[in-house]
Amino acid sequence: MDSIQITGIKCYGYTGYFPEEQILGQWFEVDLTIWLDLTSSGTSDRLEETVDYRQAITIVKNLIKTSKLALVEKLTTQIADELLQLNRIEKVQVKLSKLAAPIPDFGGKITIDITRQRNS
Repeated sequence: MDSIQITGIKCYGYTGYFPEEQILGQWFEVDLTIWLDLTSSGTSDRLEETVDYRQAITIVKNLIKTSKLALVEKLTTQIADELLQLNRIEKVQVKLSKLAAPIPDFGGKITIDITRQRNS
């Protein structure tokens, strides 16, 4: 199956377990892999035959900006579910990273990685 990868979607949002995360917010980064059949777009050279990745980026940013959830697992799932509503997408992988988790003495990032398929 063919795929489109979109990496490095950064956006400021308000999802997190601690109240200050939902008030002060923090940066998130999302990488996507979108599986679809690119046969027709590869021969026709027409945008209508593929997924407009600008729309996928807009969906991701809008959900991050507007969601106030306790768990990044829920936000990641919402992103996947919304992307699967787009025409032609058969499967999606969403990697959502919390770039500065409020954990003492921890300078890394936390990443949730889910893959979902369209229900037939």
